[in-house]
Amino acid sequence: MLGLGTIAKKVFGTPNDRKIKATLPLVGKVNALEEEFKALSDEGIKEKTEAFAKRALEGEDLDALLPEAFANCREAARRTLGLRAFDTQLLGAIFLHQGNVAEQKTGEGKTLTATFAAYLNALTHKGVHIVTVNEYLVQRDAEWMGKVFSALGLTTGYVHAGMADEDKRAAYGCDITYATNNELGFDYLRDNMKSELSQIFQLQHNFAIVDEVDSILIDEARTPLIISGQSQDRSEMYQTVDQLIPSLVPEHYELDEKTRNVTFTDDGNEFLEEQLRARGLLEEDMTLYDPESTSVVHHVNQGLRAHKLFTKDKDYIVRDGEVVLIDEFTGRMMAGRRMSDGLHQAIEAKEGVKIQPENVTLASVTFQNYFRLYNKLAGMTGTALTEAEEFSEIYGLGVVEVPTNVVVARVDEDDAVYRTAVEKYAAMIEKVKEAHAKGQPCLVGTTSIEKSEMLSQMLTKEGITHNVLNARQHEQEAQIVADAGKFEAVTIATNMAGRGTDIQLGGNVELKVLEALDADPDADPAAIRARIEAEHADEKVKVLAAGGLYVLASERHESRRIDNQLRGRSGRQGDPGRSSFYLSLEDDLMRIFGSERLEKVLTTLGLKEGEAIVHPWVNKSLERAQAKVEGRNFDIRKQLLKFDDVMNEQRKVIFGQRRDIMEAADLSEISTDMRHQVIDDLIDEYMPHKTYADQWNTQGFYAAVIEQLGVDVPVIDWCEEDGVDDEVVRERLIEATDELMAEKTKLFGPDNMRNIEKQFLLQTIDAKWRDHLLTLEHLRSVVGFRGYAQRDPLNEYKNESFQLFEGMLDSLRSDVTQKLSQVQPMSEEEQQQMVEQMLAQQRAAQEAAEGPKSQAETLEDAIDGFDEGDPTTWGNPGRNDVCPCGSGKKFKHCHGRLG
Repeated sequence: MLGLGTIAKKVFGTPNDRKIKATLPLVGKVNALEEEFKALSDEGIKEKTEAFAKRALEGEDLDALLPEAFANCREAARRTLGLRAFDTQLLGAIFLHQGNVAEQKTGEGKTLTATFAAYLNALTHKGVHIVTVNEYLVQRDAEWMGKVFSALGLTTGYVHAGMADEDKRAAYGCDITYATNNELGFDYLRDNMKSELSQIFQLQHNFAIVDEVDSILIDEARTPLIISGQSQDRSEMYQTVDQLIPSLVPEHYELDEKTRNVTFTDDGNEFLEEQLRARGLLEEDMTLYDPESTSVVHHVNQGLRAHKLFTKDKDYIVRDGEVVLIDEFTGRMMAGRRMSDGLHQAIEAKEGVKIQPENVTLASVTFQNYFRLYNKLAGMTGTALTEAEEFSEIYGLGVVEVPTNVVVARVDEDDAVYRTAVEKYAAMIEKVKEAHAKGQPCLVGTTSIEKSEMLSQMLTKEGITHNVLNARQHEQEAQIVADAGKFEAVTIATNMAGRGTDIQLGGNVELKVLEALDADPDADPAAIRARIEAEHADEKVKVLAAGGLYVLASERHESRRIDNQLRGRSGRQGDPGRSSFYLSLEDDLMRIFGSERLEKVLTTLGLKEGEAIVHPWVNKSLERAQAKVEGRNFDIRKQLLKFDDVMNEQRKVIFGQRRDIMEAADLSEISTDMRHQVIDDLIDEYMPHKTYADQWNTQGFYAAVIEQLGVDVPVIDWCEEDGVDDEVVRERLIEATDELMAEKTKLFGPDNMRNIEKQFLLQTIDAKWRDHLLTLEHLRSVVGFRGYAQRDPLNEYKNESFQLFEGMLDSLRSDVTQKLSQVQPMSEEEQQQMVEQMLAQQRAAQEAAEGPKSQAETLEDAIDGFDEGDPTTWGNPGRNDVCPCGSGKKFKHCHGRLG
């Protein structure tokens, strides 16, 4: 008896059927225009593009332009590639344009499908990004489909790692840009570390089409892209400063326990200068007020705070050689939490424990949040329906199953379940031998490199020639997969192998032609193509007669998608084919889900060794198990995204502020507002509202005004005048600081001053954001423990991160104001040093973004004059630095080994 849902589907059709039916009239409109566009000249096709672009810029909706644009694109593809897009490809392209995931089976031509949606959306001249999983496919697709876009009058570029900045900027400036997801994400992060608008690659995020969308947006969604830089190890500085602090006397500093603040007095500064000069940390002619002394001042300030504001066993404890902070409200240890800006290191120096250097996260983003930046997003894959809920909930993407151009003729057999892995593999080898004997090509899917190599050894013993495809270069992958459909071919591959390359029965003609032309560049391309096509036709007939491609899978994956991808390698474009899954009770999925029940069934049936249970019920049971695992993984990704969303909102604010600063010609108003806000904050702190004059902290106020505003004005006298209130003091301070900045502007010149303001703002934002990221990382690592106290970790994280963000913005205002008040003109030599320092920082950030060097590159970087037998030629590398011999190993594992 049919269920109500089944009956309803028979009467009304599935939601997917209704979408297809509603879209078919649009395909009909494109087809009706075909003859009109066939009559155009090559120049006429380009003129049509110009006309469409003009209409789009004048406000005409892209949906209205779709039939004509698609007809133009189809004709350009027919002329340049000899490919006339099927109606199903047009359907897929329409769904892409509408912002959906188009599920198209393997071999249905997703690469060409993408060109239609890309062309239509590129007419607005806001750029289209086509994203795929590896650099081989990026280059292949850009060069292949670039011919179509060129015929249409559009520019095409592609981005890869290691490109020169000028080339990369040009590629992003094209109408259509091909790139990997990794490179796009890292370029976005690098853009938000730049200091000039002209250096930015990605000016906007208009429309992205993500190929293999399930791999990128689901499988890799949890992995954040991180650009990190090693913070300078200043352990010696912390230790030296720590030795100084105990020699201070109360006259050397002012401690305000109420506000938990401590500052040096003039006497203290003089004492410190003497002590620092004696220890070689301060040059004879320098003072603590010189710009060059900033780093030293920072360290002594943090050392003073560590000693005078933080008490052992109250604010922190020392456990297992580590300084662990204590929550002042709950008294609980906050394991993993570290204070930023060197304060934690100062406490470690005070307690004599190991000073931990920190890798600083310069910038990070997840693929989930990167791709949600785009105004419109679309995706293509052969397998997406099983993840439709996640695509909808996380990305707002619908999933539409596009019908195949020709009905699928592949036979999908029921799973065969054996008792042991040994029996399973033996049965698989027999099946391969059986298929190989009649010339049927076989693709054997495995879940790991180890298992693929084990099966390879078994086939070698049987004398069967085969290819093994696992962790190899993309070019080799394409070649092996291209040959996997040849007569008698046997290929062992990991489940994901060959995405993006069709397994064509008889072999891949295009790759064979390219191979032959590479081997003999002077040969006639037409003659080579004719010969290879003839050979291919003969071979294909033999393969078809043998039954097409036979896919054998060695076990089920946690995700049904991965199984469907492997199965989908066979039966492309109506070709015959066959797929079988061989399982055992020792497989991970079977072991975890219900193997006991199955084992009882197997025992009851009295199966002999080497026999298998094959039944549709087994398939259903396994699918339910896989659905459970998929649901659990989705919940994990969803929870992680909720935490990352908190940071993402803050990231968008900071990155937006950076962009505004770079675009602004004059930032004097922003810096003035910041300065005035700092004055308000100081008055609120030292002259609280509704308090009497004798309750004001005038000494602390005076010191803070000098330190943060850079003006030495008689604020103590002002506060003691009759009838003076906080508003009068505020106005006088504003007037004094405005005059100071006006003098500085005159001294530097207006243009230089505007540039200084811009650079100080950007540098301070970047430094504060780095520290904030580190604090959030530590908070994220420990906030889960709040659940034990019946508090929701997510809400705790949201509240604390918001408070931290507000605090960061407050300190940003204070730091920028302080730096601008202290800035002095530099000599040419000092300017050159500063430029060199900034360039070095940029290079370090760039290297961090590009990842570790290969061994070959590292060998070129061996220190000149390195002598293995003479340690004096080795320089002074740290234990974790790269060995100066150029081996690429860490020093401690190479020439720095002890003993």
